[in-house]
Amino acid sequence: MDAKDLREKTPDQLREQLASLKKEAFNLRFRQATGQMENTARIRAARRDAARVKTILNEKAAAAASEA
Repeated sequence: MDAKDLREKTPDQLREQLASLKKEAFNLRFRQATGQMENTARIRAARRDAARVKTILNEKAAAAASEA
């Protein structure tokens, strides 16, 4: 997931994507704890994607605050 693609989305779409990424990260942690995990690198990718979405949301919020 590229930051460029995320910047094109609306804040509502970003919040939805963040919720789905958090849910995915939870499910991945659960699967790892039960020993069903095949691709352990996916946990790291999900966390980083969530952080990327949060960063873009904060950038958009700061831009909106500076305009007002």
